[in-house]
Parts: sequence; structure tokens; C-alpha cells
Amino acid sequence: MIGVFVYIIAQVFGVAWIILSSIEMDSPIAAVMPTPIDNSEPPGLETQPNKRSRKKSIVWDYFTVETVGAGCTRACCKQCKKSFAYITGSKLAGTSHLKRHITMGICPVSRQKNQQSPNSKPGNAIDPPKRRYRSTAGFASIPFNQDRCSHEIAKMIIMNDYPPHIVEHSGFVDFAHTLQPQFNMASFNTIQGDCVAMYLREKQSLLNFISEIPGRVNLTLDLWTSNQTIGYAVLTGYFIDGDWNLHRRILNVVIIPYPDSDVAFNQALATCLSDWHLESKLLTLALDHSFSYETLNQHLKNPLMLNGRLLIGNCYACVISRLAQDAIGATGAAVKKIRDSVKYVKTSDAHEEKFLELKEQLRVPSTKELFIDNQTKWNTTFHMLLAANELKQVFSCLETYDPDYQIVPPSMDEWKQAEILCIYLKYFFDAANILTSPTYPTASAFYHEVSKIQLELMQAAMSEDPFVSYLTRPLREKFDEYWRECFLVLAIAVVIDPRFKMNLIECSFSRIYGENAEMWIKVVEDGIHDLFHEYLVQAFPPDAFMEEGNEVIPKTEIHQEQIPHEDTLLEEIPQEGIYHEGQPQEGNYQGHYQEGTHQGLAEELLSHGSQEMPLITIGDGLSDFEAYICEYAITQQSKSELDQYLEESVLPLSQEFDILDWWKLNQLRYPTLSKMASDILSVPFSTVSPDSVFDTSSKKMDDYRTSLHPVTLEALICAKDWYQYGSLSSEFTNSTVKMEL
Repeated sequence: MIGVFVYIIAQVFGVAWIILSSIEMDSPIAAVMPTPIDNSEPPGLETQPNKRSRKKSIVWDYFTVETVGAGCTRACCKQCKKSFAYITGSKLAGTSHLKRHITMGICPVSRQKNQQSPNSKPGNAIDPPKRRYRSTAGFASIPFNQDRCSHEIAKMIIMNDYPPHIVEHSGFVDFAHTLQPQFNMASFNTIQGDCVAMYLREKQSLLNFISEIPGRVNLTLDLWTSNQTIGYAVLTGYFIDGDWNLHRRILNVVIIPYPDSDVAFNQALATCLSDWHLESKLLTLALDHSFSYETLNQHLKNPLMLNGRLLIGNCYACVISRLAQDAIGATGAAVKKIRDSVKYVKTSDAHEEKFLELKEQLRVPSTKELFIDNQTKWNTTFHMLLAANELKQVFSCLETYDPDYQIVPPSMDEWKQAEILCIYLKYFFDAANILTSPTYPTASAFYHEVSKIQLELMQAAMSEDPFVSYLTRPLREKFDEYWRECFLVLAIAVVIDPRFKMNLIECSFSRIYGENAEMWIKVVEDGIHDLFHEYLVQAFPPDAFMEEGNEVIPKTEIHQEQIPHEDTLLEEIPQEGIYHEGQPQEGNYQGHYQEGTHQGLAEELLSHGSQEMPLITIGDGLSDFEAYICEYAITQQSKSELDQYLEESVLPLSQEFDILDWWKLNQLRYPTLSKMASDILSVPFSTVSPDSVFDTSSKKMDDYRTSLHPVTLEALICAKDWYQYGSLSSEFTNSTVKMEL
């Protein structure tokens, strides 16, 4: 944004004379600059320092330069005749001390004159020397461009959430005209059209970009409220591009006249799918309101994959926020007393000073600083309680140390409740905090946090401590609903991580479900195989499949079944000494062979119809080895990519592991499974923006924005989101698209 403002100053507000620099030739920078010497004339004794280029500093109006010896020049005050060091040999003293002599009243003559002047200011001998400015030649050559300036103002409004009516504010208009009289300030309608035009250019570029991605797009729908009881549906797309980069982009902002209606979001979803051509590319949808799959399916040309079982009906961040608020509300009395005590300390410097004095006397080691929480952000309440709990000893003694402390302090039981509360708020904070990172996390990152909360609440609800049980039992009941709804898509996403696969599911499910773990593990196994089968069907043309009973299988599998077994092939060869199954032979090599190591040899054995089969005898010592490899190759060919992936060992755990990079490197090895991984890893679980993760209420559209035209409102919100990731459209040209509103 600094670059934008610099350009506006350079272009809009007077290139030739706005960017000015104070250049004093006797400054430290100028001092190290060599003075040009005329080489045609030999240097002589007459060459003096006063033959340097003309001095520019204002101090030389009050000083003269006098040579007092060889290589020694001093500056002499014209008024008091006192001399100061200036040049000694090759060292230049500069002019800062000379300026102080004049401006700070050190010179006795100027100070006396100043005291005699009726309008003089105490302590100042004369008016401070004024800087001498000159324009920078590099910027003076830049031509003024009215259209470019208007473009940059529109971009400034978008990026900084400035109201478009700023171009009609008298202060801003006067400021602009003072800097650059040539600039013709645009009207509100003009600047509104410029903002929409920029939005349309970026939208077309983003549309082209999304149309070229190889996978599917996931959507979230977040509802913003307003004082007018009108809702605003903000639809955001999540997808992975061909280079395996995860993207998050706001796609639409649609007005919802009746947000409480059962079909309130239908039009918003239909608008988004139509605008971005996503009817056949949508994988799943996440929202934080009750929504029936039947209603959703009416607006989709193709049904959601896995029969809609990947649909996420509750926002991850909103669920955690509600749990945190419920926990804080359950200990409301203790939290209020602690908050009032913190207010007492932080709203008075005298109170805080006494508090810190008492802390030092008690030698409390805490380094945390107290602060008053913002009750619209539950994480601030958590941090306030955390800091106050470390300082509870100070609060407990404050009543006797500070007579003004008349607030009823929390009891020891209430401090204990606050301590227990912080334990569970820490779980919620860690779970929500993954959404605040600069890059949006992949879907595989959510399972760890959700399963940890599920397990901790389950154990706490059965605690023998009455307060712990009282606090966590209602939280567990609410979180159970979220777990039952989302565990499948959470589990599939973590299975896609080669560090965990099914191993983490089996481990965590055994702790969560106990004796019923096998049943739920089977649900995950079936779910991921069903989803892979859908991707497998899409990877082949329709005529590549045929029905066999109640199952649809690829014809390639039928073809493999019709190929005679290797034993049958070998029996047809009229040669003694051939290896037969069940007959032990010498040189029977046992061991594990990697997939594809001898697949070419197996294919050669099976293609005896077109080539003469080589004779294998006992004397070779490798007959059993060849038969083993042939059987192994056919077995591996019958396994799907998913089965091969799951059977391989998991990767070692590493904090530096990048799951997107791993799949990018292995997409040729798993062509179909990698497509599924690309789509699953971009599944969003939260509908809110990173700055609203800890909000205790839904986001609200301010009154000014609700007064704007719907197209302008959508343009401002979407374009700001897109510009923060860099513009996809070409650089500015004079031929901008205008839109009449």
C-alpha cells in the first residue's frame, strides 16, 4: 500500500513539485562527495577549500569561512565573531553545531536582539533557518495522467475500505487541489464506476483461472446481518490449482431479503454456481445454518459426490466459539469478579502502580500483563483470565494493601473455577487458532484438533470432580452433534495424509468408541472406497464400464479375469522340468519385491500367444522366482490405487512435511487418487474469515455499506479480497471498462 500512496503522490498530486528533497551540500552525505577538479590546471597553493562548489545551507547567511592555517578552515559567526571548527585536513565538521549556535540562542548578540524584539519567543535567537527545496529531476519528467490517478484512487478505496463518497468530502478535495491543481477530482458516480470496472476485470481473470483448474471447487456460505434485518450471503470458493496451491477467494455477496426463510440461501447458491460455471464442479458446501440436501440438490445439475455425505452443515469456528461462550457463561459469576478486578487495576495509573508494587513485594514470578477483555472476542476473555489467574495471589492481598479496592474479590473456589475453565478454553483456542495462519490449512489439519476435543470432553464429562463434570457435560453433548455430522469427511481427509492413513483413525477411534471402534472404522473404510470409486468412474468414458450383478466394474478388470493363469500357460509348454505349484524346487527365492520391479517380465510370460515362450528348466535355478514374480505382478494389477496407497507404510512424522508437495510429486504414481486428494484437501470446515474466528456473534454489515448499490457492495468486498493475493488481470490501461449504475 505504501507503493500505491507514493504513486498517487507522484502522479495525482504534482509530480514535478510534490516529491521534494532537502539537499544541503554540507550535509554528511554531501561531505563525502568528491568535488570536481579541473585536471587541465595543476594544483597549486592557491587552491583553497572556499573554491568548492557554492554552499547551499542556510547557516552561511550567518557565518563566514576563514582560513587559519594550512589545511585548517574555521566558520566565524558574523554577529559574535566566535569561530567554530569546519575543515581540518580532510575532515569536515558539518553544520549541525553552527545551526544550534543560531537557533538555540547560544550566540549572545542574537540572543540580546531577540530579547529586545517584542514578538520574540523565549529561548530563540532568531527564526529557525528554513530549508531550501528543489525538485527532483527524476520525477519531474513523469507526465501527469488523469486516468491513472483516478484508477489509483479507486484502488485505494477498495484496499482500505474507504467510503467511495470520500471523493466528495471537502477536506479531501481541498487537499488534492492544493497538491495538484491540474487534477480533476472524480465524482461519486465516476469513482463508483471505476471500482466496479476494476472488479469486473479481476472477476473475468479469476473466472478464466478457475476454469483451468483440474479439480473441483468447494464453497462456504456465511450469513452477514444488518440493522435493516436484511441478510448478506458471502460465498467463498476453495480449490487447488494445477501446481497444487490452495486458494481461497470470495466469489459472491448476495442480498438475502428474508434470511429466516427455509429457502433463503437457494438464490444465493444458484447465483454463485451460475456466475462461476460451477454446476458440475462443486464437491461440497459448508455453512452454519440448517439446510436440507433435498433443497440444495434442486440447484445442482449433478448431485454432490458421495450422495451429499460430505456436506458440512456447521461451521468449525462457529461451533468452537459457541462452546467457548457456553463455558464462560457457566462460570459467569467468577468471570465477572475477575473482570471487575482487572478493570480496577487497568483504569487508573495509581491503582496499577500499587498493584505492581504489591506484586514485587510478594515476588510473584508472572510476566503476563493484565488487560481488559473485549467481550465480542472470546479469545480476549481467555487471555484475560489466564493472566489474572497467574496473579491471583496479588489480587487476594490487594484488599489489605490498597484501601481504595472496594470490589468483592473472587474467592479461592472461584479462582479454581477460572483455572479449570482456562484448561478447556485452551483446547478451544488451539483448535480455532489454526484458522488464523496466513495460509488456509488443508482439510487434513482439522481431524487432530476435533478428535482431541472430542476425547477430552468425553473423559471430562465422566470426571469425579463435580465442577468439571458440570462444566463439560453440556459441552460434550453439543460437540457430539458436530462430531457425528463431520467425522466422515474429517477422517477421509486425514487418511489422505501419507503420515497417518488409516493408522490414526484406528488409534483414535479405539479411544473414542471403545468396543464399537471396528464398526466406525468400517464406516470410514467404506466411505473412502466409495468416494474413490466415484472418481474412478469419472476417470474413464462411460463405455469403459459394464454391469456385473449389482456392481459396476471397469472392463479392464473383466479382461484381466479372462487372461489364463500363469500355471495354465506353463502347462501348455511341452518341456520337462517346469515348475508346478506345490512342487518344491531348488533355488526357491522368498522375499518381498517392490511393485513394478519385474512387471515387464510377467507381461512377457503372459504374451506367449504372439511370441515363442522361452524354455525354463530346473537347471536355470530361477523357475520358481519367475513364477512368483508373474503371480505378484498380476496381483498388484488387480489392486486399486487406493488399496496400494493404504498398504504402503506411513511416512515418518515431520513438522516440515508439506502434504500438497507430496501429492504433487506422486500424482503420476496415483493419477486417480491424486485427483481425489486435491479435492478433499481443499474442503473447508469454517465459513468465517480469519479475522472473525473468535467472534461471539455473526458479522454485521455497517449502515454505510448497506446504502450502496448491490453491485458496488459486491465489487468492493470481492475486489479487496482478490487484490490481497495479487492482481490476475493485466496492468492498467487507459481503455478501462465503465459500468453505469
